[in-house]
Amino acid sequence: MHVELTKSEMEIMDVLWCDGGALSRADFLARSEQKSWKDSSVHILLNGLLSKGMICEAGFVRHNKTYGRTFLPTMTREEYFAATIFSHRYKPDMLGLMKALLDRPEVTAETLQALEAQIKAKKETR
Repeated sequence: MHVELTKSEMEIMDVLWCDGGALSRADFLARSEQKSWKDSSVHILLNGLLSKGMICEAGFVRHNKTYGRTFLPTMTREEYFAATIFSHRYKPDMLGLMKALLDRPEVTAETLQALEAQIKAKKETR
């Protein structure tokens, strides 16, 4: 599944991915310090993300005298970006993409060791 997210929707998703728990409208407003959207737009953004399947309702929370919905992401940040890469018309070659990622300066020895363990586990399940 691939979904195109707007800049504002991506900011909402980033708050969810960083927090790791279910968040309400008030939580988004409190945690979104550098946002490109207006406070009054949060309902529109959340409903758009719901319709795109990027978030789901997780429950309700009480704020003063009213109740509000809480939301969780339906996929991790990494799952979203992996889906994004392979949903385009011009998909990258898998080996070329992996090589390009491994050549990035952000890849540490610890990352390589963890990746080797992931590859070994994947081979064992095939």
